Amino acid sequence: MIILPKYNCAVTYSHNCVGSFSAVDFFNQVNLLYGTLTEFCTPENCPTMTAGPKYEYRWADGVQIKKPIEVSAPKYVEYLMDWIETQLDDESIFPQKLGAPFPPNFKDVVKTIFKRLFRVYAHIYHSHFQKIVSLKEEAHLNTCFKHFILFTCEFGLIDKKELAPLQELIESIIVPY
Repeated sequence: MIILPKYNCAVTYSHNCVGSFSAVDFFNQVNLLYGTLTEFCTPENCPTMTAGPKYEYRWADGVQIKKPIEVSAPKYVEYLMDWIETQLDDESIFPQKLGAPFPPNFKDVVKTIFKRLFRVYAHIYHSHFQKIVSLKEEAHLNTCFKHFILFTCEFGLIDKKELAPLQELIESIIVPY
């Protein structure tokens, strides 16, 4: 599924506007990348959502699932994509009318979206990179991830500690700039 951006921005530049457009764009990119792996990322192959042996992610949406639960990687990604889509469709968070205000917690919502999308990248790199290479998707994955990291660093959307599972790769992206 592809979600089209919701344009609520005046002609002037706004960090909220950038966050709004980018959340949709990066959601679509990660969704497409992960979609190529669904026959390989199964509950049997990926019984927990991990990024290498040190990092395990549990799911909680704060509404239906308040206490983080352990789920398989595909279930985590399914929950995540559904949750992000719900956020993007909620006009009180992502207003669609020109000039409508963004909520005070908008940046927090966007930061949570980006933090969780990063987890999908981390899982792909740690658990499925060889499959990405065999599918000849490596260049696309790397380009999307580089764009994602440069954007999140520019706008301070993910805390450094959250980036630890891919720190070496990120440093190879950031250092040249």
